Amino acid sequence: MFNLTYEFKLKPTQSQIAIFEEWLETHRRVYNHALAERKDWYKSRSCQVNACSLKCEYIIPADAPRPTFASQCKSLTVARKENEYLKRVNAQSLQQTLRRLEKAFVSMWEQNYGFPRFKKPGRMRSFSFPQLGATPLSNGYMKLPVIGAVKVKVET
Repeated sequence: MFNLTYEFKLKPTQSQIAIFEEWLETHRRVYNHALAERKDWYKSRSCQVNACSLKCEYIIPADAPRPTFASQCKSLTVARKENEYLKRVNAQSLQQTLRRLEKAFVSMWEQNYGFPRFKKPGRMRSFSFPQLGATPLSNGYMKLPVIGAVKVKVET
C-alpha cells in the first residue's frame, strides 16, 4: 500500500494570499506552543531530585502525563473553542502541524536527529490538508477547505 501526494502551483488572489499568510503564522504558533509544552515537560524531568533548583527549573507536577500527539490534539480542540484566531484555520491542517512535530520527535529519538527547534516568523512555509473531498480539482481551480476556490497551474 502506498500514498499518492500531489503538488500544485497555486495562483491565489491578494485576499487569499492574506489568508494563507495568516494561516502560516497560526500554524507556526501552534507548532511553537506544542514544542514548548513538550520541552517544558522534558526539562522538568531532567534535574535530579536532590539537586533541583527552584529558581531555574521547570515545575510541572510529577503525575502530569507526557505531552503526545493525541493529548495535544485534545488540547487544541479545547483551545479552538476559546480562541477566535484558531477558529479561522482548518482544524485538520492544524492537527497535521502537530503530526509534523510528533514526527520530529520520533526522528530525534530513532534517528539521532537534534531536538526540534522553534520556528521563527516567516520560517513556516507550508501546511497540508489531509482531506480535500471527492473532486477538489476542476476547471483550473482547486477547492480548499475554508478558503474556497484557488486558481491552480497544473504542470504535466
